[in-house]
Amino acid sequence: MRTPRVNNKIRSNEVQLITHEGENIGVVPIGEAINRAQEVGLDLIEIAPNVKPPVCKIIDHGKYKYELQKKASNAKKKQKIINLKEIKLRPNTDKHDYNFKIKAADKFLVKGDKVKFTIRFKGREMEYMEAAHNLIKRIIEDTKKVGKVEQPSKLEGRQMTLIIQPI
Repeated sequence: MRTPRVNNKIRSNEVQLITHEGENIGVVPIGEAINRAQEVGLDLIEIAPNVKPPVCKIIDHGKYKYELQKKASNAKKKQKIINLKEIKLRPNTDKHDYNFKIKAADKFLVKGDKVKFTIRFKGREMEYMEAAHNLIKRIIEDTKKVGKVEQPSKLEGRQMTLIIQPI
């Protein structure tokens, strides 16, 4: 994070000055702005450097840095991290195993995670693609209330993948 310019490090000749009480003084020379800040015992900090003339405020530099740090940590706390959970199946998975894995997928989706279903083919199972397509349709149908398809099923080598995201 780039720290703002303070007092004599401000490069502009004129600045838009805001006092420590929040009052907008207007455009003043940089020397006068620094003198006003020193009279009050605070620092002149460049708030908006990209504006012509730059906006500067008279505040305590340590307090300003602390507030920026606090704001950044709050933003980080509110960030939602989405994980990708993978569930592996076979084209001839039994009902009980299938139901168990669908319940797990529902829990993941309710928690806010994406779920990647992987159907692996071994040996001659590649010849029975219709069973895998039916399984994909069942998965989409059974997870419809808590998730929607993000990436449709696609065949990559000896496995078929499907990604479902939470609603």
